[in-house]
Amino acid sequence: MNDRFTKTPEPPYYAVIFTNQLSENDGGYETMGNKMFEMALDQPGCLGAESTRDSSGLGITVSYWKDEAALSEWKANAKHLVAQNMGIEQWYAHYELRVAKVERAYNGPTGRSVK
Repeated sequence: MNDRFTKTPEPPYYAVIFTNQLSENDGGYETMGNKMFEMALDQPGCLGAESTRDSSGLGITVSYWKDEAALSEWKANAKHLVAQNMGIEQWYAHYELRVAKVERAYNGPTGRSVK
């Protein structure tokens, strides 16, 4: 299996999908983004994350969480709150954040269920 993919447990678990478009004023974003990515992975209940960004500044990060309590603790993390505010005030032209409960999961190319 490719090590760029998060190895998740048998469902259910939660996924937080964060899609964003960087603004032209993105100085310091990459450093902070990398720091937040590493901090999230160290957060209790974080199962892993996958992230990508294209040349136009559109990025998608999906983080996986054991339960709602774990992702709520991450949302309330003081350093994460600072980064969120900087993103809103400076770095993001637009963003969408979605939280989903994963009920089924498959991998491929064979399409086998993780369950």
